[in-house]
Amino acid sequence: MTMRASVPHFLMVGACAAATHYLVTLGVDFTTSLTPAWSNLIGFLCAFPVSYAGHRRWSFAGTRARHRQALPRFFTVAACTFAGNQLMLATLLRYTPLPLWLALGIVLVFVALSSFLLGRYWAFAHRPAATPAK
Repeated sequence: MTMRASVPHFLMVGACAAATHYLVTLGVDFTTSLTPAWSNLIGFLCAFPVSYAGHRRWSFAGTRARHRQALPRFFTVAACTFAGNQLMLATLLRYTPLPLWLALGIVLVFVALSSFLLGRYWAFAHRPAATPAK
C-alpha cells in the first residue's frame, strides 16, 4: 500500500484510538480521584490495542513485518509518544488555565503526526525481499 493510500486509513484508525484515549481519560478523571496523569495513562493503555490492531490491519496493511517485530516497535513508538504526551499535558495543565478536556485534545492532535511517521517508517517497516541475480 502506498503512503498516499495509507493516510486515510491512518486517520480513521488514529481517530478511533484517539477517541478511545480521550473518552477513557476523561471518564476516569470524572469518576475517580486519580490525577490527570494516571487517568491519561489508563486512557493510553486502553487505546493502544485499538491503535495497533487498526494500524496493522488497515493503515500499514501492505507490511510483511511480523508481529514479533512490529508489536514491540509499535509499542516503543507509542510509549515514546505517550511520554511526550504526558510531558506536554502536564506542562499545559500546570502553566495554562486550560481544562483537561481541551489540553488533552490539543496534545492528542499534536502527537498524531509523529505517531504516523514513526509507525510508517520504523514500526511497520520491512526490508524488501532480495531480488535474485540475473
